[in-house]
Amino acid sequence: MPEERLQKILAKAGLASRRNAEELIRQGKVTVDGKVVTEMGCRVDPDTQVVAFEGRPLRREEEKIYLLLNKPRGYVTTLHDPQGRPIVSSLLTGITSRVFPVGRLDFDTEGALILTNDGDFTERILHPRFEIERTYQATVRGLPTPEKIRLLEEGFELEGKKTWPAKVRIVAKEPTTTTLEVTIHEGRKRQVRMMFQAIGHRVLALKRIAYGGLQLGALPTGKYRRLTPADLALIFS
Repeated sequence: MPEERLQKILAKAGLASRRNAEELIRQGKVTVDGKVVTEMGCRVDPDTQVVAFEGRPLRREEEKIYLLLNKPRGYVTTLHDPQGRPIVSSLLTGITSRVFPVGRLDFDTEGALILTNDGDFTERILHPRFEIERTYQATVRGLPTPEKIRLLEEGFELEGKKTWPAKVRIVAKEPTTTTLEVTIHEGRKRQVRMMFQAIGHRVLALKRIAYGGLQLGALPTGKYRRLTPADLALIFS
């Protein structure tokens, strides 16, 4: 087998996305033939060299698994939480392969969360150049004016950087709240909440309902389903 970049080998083994694999290398957690490697450009032949993470040799490339979870509020999307809060992997009953979340949802945010052991796939979802849309349903305090909605649609400066234009649709109006559908392709931390806070409307409830054309649909809260090739194609359509 030809030599490959070390971070690609880690991603193929389902350890992390390529971007996160680079951080594991920088932290000195990866060895090649028993020696710690911290350079990003390192190339390795996985057929003849032993790559290990925290002392454990990587397994051969596993069958790729793609899951869609309806994440409940009150769960974190890390695989370990020092504060002892519930983690999303505890909801994956029957899944024995190590999978990791594709991006994150805040502790108080619910909805669609993809988990996989495919690092290359994760990179395609998360890297800005692919512009994969994520759609959210947000219930906010008050009724945003057309001018404020136009700000979201055109983009505005947020924490020193202009947001990309969002697609916004009002779903329901109540006396004191408004529910909107918001589609963005950026992945800044707590972005939807910050966008509405910036225009003066605090988010009361937030749910991700789609990745690209893949809808959360009627999947019950706390449950998951395996994604088919047709499902995966919808994400990139």
